[in-house]
Amino acid sequence: MSAVRIGSVVVNVGDVRAAARFWSAALDYVPRYPVEDDWAILRPRSDAAHGLAPNLSLNLGETRPDAVPHVHLDLYAADQQAEVERLVGLGARLVEDWSYPDEPHDYVVLEDPDGNRFCVIDASEG
Repeated sequence: MSAVRIGSVVVNVGDVRAAARFWSAALDYVPRYPVEDDWAILRPRSDAAHGLAPNLSLNLGETRPDAVPHVHLDLYAADQQAEVERLVGLGARLVEDWSYPDEPHDYVVLEDPDGNRFCVIDASEG
């Protein structure tokens, strides 16, 4: 068994405070420490999830995200459409120019207010 685990996923953003508000609401996370202008660590609000789910750290960055990032977040949702609508309501945007496969797919590509792309996966049973 490995002695390491993912403790935090780090995302570069242009406005740490705005990103902290978006991702806190999107994931039901809370700041681990007071949010700073250049850094924030968000953790699951639920103590039951603490240590089981990785933190999300937000780092002030000056570069724009790649259109097809090497790494991205997959958010699993029991009601994919409702979650996509909720996230768009929080400030996420649908990626209109994404090339989906012709066969059925279980994901929708969104981007956060900074342009970081992520997927909402249909994790409903069946």
